Amino acid sequence: MTFDYNRDIIVVSELKGAIDMMIKRESYLSQIRPFIDKSELVKVIVGVRRSGKSIMLELIKEELREKNVPEARMICINLEDMNYSSLTNAEALHGYLKSKIDEMDGRAYVFLDEIQEVKDWEKCVNSLRVNSDADIYITGSNAKMLSGEYATLLSGRYVEFTVYPFSFSEYCEARRADGENKGVGEYFTEYVKYGGLPFLATTQLDERAKTQYLKDIYASVVIKDIVKRNKLRDVDLLERIIAYVAANIGRTFSSNSIAAYFKNEKRTVSVDTIINYLNCCEKAFLIHKISRMNLEGKEILQINEKYYLADHGLRQATYGNNQRDIELILENIVCLELLRLGYKVTIGKNGTREIDFVCDRDGKRIYVQVCYYLSSEKTEEREFGAYADIKDNYPKYVVSMDEFDMSRNGIIHMNIRDFLLNFQKLSKN
Repeated sequence: MTFDYNRDIIVVSELKGAIDMMIKRESYLSQIRPFIDKSELVKVIVGVRRSGKSIMLELIKEELREKNVPEARMICINLEDMNYSSLTNAEALHGYLKSKIDEMDGRAYVFLDEIQEVKDWEKCVNSLRVNSDADIYITGSNAKMLSGEYATLLSGRYVEFTVYPFSFSEYCEARRADGENKGVGEYFTEYVKYGGLPFLATTQLDERAKTQYLKDIYASVVIKDIVKRNKLRDVDLLERIIAYVAANIGRTFSSNSIAAYFKNEKRTVSVDTIINYLNCCEKAFLIHKISRMNLEGKEILQINEKYYLADHGLRQATYGNNQRDIELILENIVCLELLRLGYKVTIGKNGTREIDFVCDRDGKRIYVQVCYYLSSEKTEEREFGAYADIKDNYPKYVVSMDEFDMSRNGIIHMNIRDFLLNFQKLSKN
């Protein structure tokens, strides 16, 4: 694939600006709301490009409007906007914001979108936090943007929220808000194919336009958030590694196995290079690495992790065949849902058996197995039998496309659509 960087960014920006309808993402707002007006803490919102971070800022602003905060006390800057191209370092941004804040009567509310575009931005934000009456909200597309040299300035002085593309529940809500009234099954078919990026759920586009949008987003992530930011030299190698991950989501593999794959392709690539490129993809939120845990010894295993994509729609646009590889896609969807709900997710190794997801949150645990259909006794034995040696009383789930409840021996079977739509409520019980 060849990219026209400028074209891709322009296309994405235009599409982003076309979103004129928002759904209230209450699952995130409920986390952020307690910190509104806690000016001693910077609110940091991170996630993959076009996952809805900018929309979250708009939703927070709407919360403020409901509290009668005047628009004049809100300073909003998208640091990818050419109108702010002079604010590329901490000093310039600080000078601009300080002059605006000093003119205000009362607390300022500062919203900085894609803050990683500013060199040493932490120095600016920390200075405003300390010396100004300002409640600060920032977004970024880099998972490690608070781990750099200057990040210690904000250590213990920020709260971070990860925003993911739409869950299936949010996707259905957005489609219905747009005036559609399809059945859940039809929405799920769309969701499997095109994923949950908010723009696609809130805009009527034909298949070709959807695919083009996803390709443009992918290009933007690869070029801007991975290649450019990490100064990677070999774009072709990066794309091949991403393609390998896309083809093998939900399957255990290691950097060594990727190196072996390239060797078979008559290309020598060091394991260290592969690890570095994968880390860069993680930093851009393009992929999520899920480690394996030995359930007997409770230790985290250092080899043969699994990787999942930030949005499976990007796989459809760049690799294709989401519906053909539906079992992999279902596993990706469930993994992202569990991460979205705040679980620490690992793969469970239990002797010779493996449990897809071991999920821990607030001192509680659940186990989840994912399959396409429980179409045979062998499949049933594999999915339900994965729990055979698990003796604790934590909830154990098997989710599939089957419509009939096949629960047994205390193991809960759920249709995957019902699981995605209702599990948040169930998990609170």
